[in-house]
Amino acid sequence: MFGLDDRPNRLCDGLSRREWLRVGGLSVLGLGLDDLLRAGTGSGAGSVRAAASPLARGLDGATFGRAKNVIYLWLQGGPPQHETFDPKPDAPLEIRGPFQPIATNIPGIHFSELLPRTARRADRLAVVRSIATDDPNHDVSGYWVLTGYPYGPGSARQIKPSDWPYFGSIVKMLRPSEELPALSTVWIPDLMRLNDSVTPAGQTAGFLGRAWEPERFVGDPAAPDYRIEGLDLPTDLPRLRVDRRRALLGQLDGHLKVVERSGVLDGWDRNAKDAYDLVSSGKARAAFDLSREPDAVRDRYGRYSWGQTVLLARRLIEAGVRLVHVNWTREPGDSAVDNPMWDTHAQNADRLQDVLCPQFDVTFTALLDDLESRGLLDETLVVAIGEFGRTPKINSQGGRDHWGNVFSFVMAGAGISGGQVFGASDRDGALPASDPIRPHDLTATIFHLLGIDHLGTFPDKLGRPQPITRGEPIAAILGDGPATADRCEPGGDVAFVPPFDDSLLLDTDFSSGRPPIAVAPPTREKGWRGWPLNSEAEDHGLVVRVLGGERRGALLGLAPGGTIPAGSRAMLAQEIRSARGGEYTFSVSAAMLSGDQGEPEADLLALLSCRLVLFRFADASKDPRSIQELASLSFRPEPGAPRPVTLQRFLGSTQGNVNFPIGQGLGVAIILENSSGAPINLGHDSGLGPAGLLVSEVSLSFRARPRNENTL
Repeated sequence: MFGLDDRPNRLCDGLSRREWLRVGGLSVLGLGLDDLLRAGTGSGAGSVRAAASPLARGLDGATFGRAKNVIYLWLQGGPPQHETFDPKPDAPLEIRGPFQPIATNIPGIHFSELLPRTARRADRLAVVRSIATDDPNHDVSGYWVLTGYPYGPGSARQIKPSDWPYFGSIVKMLRPSEELPALSTVWIPDLMRLNDSVTPAGQTAGFLGRAWEPERFVGDPAAPDYRIEGLDLPTDLPRLRVDRRRALLGQLDGHLKVVERSGVLDGWDRNAKDAYDLVSSGKARAAFDLSREPDAVRDRYGRYSWGQTVLLARRLIEAGVRLVHVNWTREPGDSAVDNPMWDTHAQNADRLQDVLCPQFDVTFTALLDDLESRGLLDETLVVAIGEFGRTPKINSQGGRDHWGNVFSFVMAGAGISGGQVFGASDRDGALPASDPIRPHDLTATIFHLLGIDHLGTFPDKLGRPQPITRGEPIAAILGDGPATADRCEPGGDVAFVPPFDDSLLLDTDFSSGRPPIAVAPPTREKGWRGWPLNSEAEDHGLVVRVLGGERRGALLGLAPGGTIPAGSRAMLAQEIRSARGGEYTFSVSAAMLSGDQGEPEADLLALLSCRLVLFRFADASKDPRSIQELASLSFRPEPGAPRPVTLQRFLGSTQGNVNFPIGQGLGVAIILENSSGAPINLGHDSGLGPAGLLVSEVSLSFRARPRNENTL
């Protein structure tokens, strides 16, 4: 649903958040969009048209203006170069990380094994490994990438009317859509946010004024009730009545010559027509209607926010939108943690393998394949980039921190010569080793491919000429076809990076029959971990195992042996996938299983304690025996049918922008322990049947703290 906020917060230039995001409201047409389209005109910018310069033609005359449209994939947070497009297999483990490089379908080019699908399509990609901003701040580095101009001095955490325009605003001015001029540049599905209260500079039209803002549509396209308000005619305003109002406006226009000469209504005719055509044609409304897509296509892109937003981007460029900016948005509950989006300060490997790369690899390749099958890839430029990269050395939390000294991005489609790498970083992925470029070279390349002279100028609101960019197009990656005809068998295994699954836990009903994973030695294998297992049970008097048949479930029970030492425990634990700050509800269906000897075993079990636990791992080994307990619930199981037991706890701060450290990860555990302070004598050495705490089913749900949307 297109979420709106009626509170009158205002931007630095006086435009309220509601006005910025809303399509609808009062106007003489009863449509409202016209007010937004004409806001801030009078700069004269709308009359500017760029022409190709000799230098641009000299770079590659065949590629100037090759792109009809652009899909710009903004990987907010900063993807790590080491685990994506610039692996470093010869670096030490603390630099190269736990993942291996794999061959792509182009000889000599390797990607991370986290991108097996993308590696099979390297012939369509130009990979740039030597871009740098030299700044480690999201706001400042992102500003340079999104505008093509460095910010400074100071912080870019707040939007100012003097900001340099987002490059999409210049595209809207100089290369508006012929088919949908009102939607020349579209930004979906949310604003760029650093946290609840910070929406950084670089995403607005800046000093150009409101007329050149990208049209922002906030809402999750994966939501069942997703729709865009304001693209329909008001239900109480018949089409005939709208047409009559438009005719009346035409008559009124003839009486406004004096007012027009004042400049107040500059651009009014064009914007009024754009607003009318947008709403009356229904073309935009149809483009936003994802229900028109076959289920197989929606499944191929992925039924999550990123996947459906990228699919929506393809529909929008088909409808005639010139540039669609797809923002990798924050997940519910991630506005105050240490690894939101691609900002993997903690758990870099887990976040990449479980959440980020499964979404990117599946959706990015779905987009490339879909565009090609529809004949759109040759006219559509696709760019995937973040604001910077990440540190060469992995930190103590298993994460990588901000790094603007060198990072990578990829381009594909119109005018891009695929199957090549431009530039290189050094052995550690720390600095450019060859062909260094700056963000303005990327924007110059985009302008060139769209047919905008990168040496040209555009007028600011006072009519003064401003240079479009100070960069140069990256000529080496431009061309009419792949850079090489050579191909090879790509490596990697798509099963290693399966399509994204948003489940918080795996194997919650134990139907797989898979035995628990040993807690030592350390492993990145996912699923239930148990301790002690059969080989370890003798010294502890307790054991963890999985049962099949009628008693299907996990059993934390008595082991053959003499005693259960004081403090001995059996535990079944699993790491929470994509953990966030918020309210967790951890439930198990549990019963006491008395085993073959009945009452004697029941008496022994009555001496043991049972608990549910929410915890944080203490170190990188992720050994559940070494944890920080965050919440705990004691319970006593009953014999007979399993009964539900529930632990509910809010983890983190209820206030915005207060960091909740995920650290090495969060997890859940079921514990059976001797907390009596004395050994428990089992009274026999053998003959125990399956007796103990039987867990037949587990569930974990999450509810995020509501985000403060009123941040503009």
